[in-house]
Amino acid sequence: MHTKHEIIRCERCEAPFECKANSFTKCQCSTVQLSLNEVQYVSELYEGCLCANCLLVIQQEYRVSMGLG
Repeated sequence: MHTKHEIIRCERCEAPFECKANSFTKCQCSTVQLSLNEVQYVSELYEGCLCANCLLVIQQEYRVSMGLG
């Protein structure tokens, strides 16, 4: 099976997923709505792509640390 997009591993959990950076609105990570502060928090911790599950976990960690969740 050939895919149009690259299969990469999440930098946090190593789970494989299809990266659709060239079709961002169709990428799995676009299902997680992060605020600007949350995006900055994630970018301070990781340089590469993360799966949607890890983005949700980190988002919740951020919100708890800020007293928001």
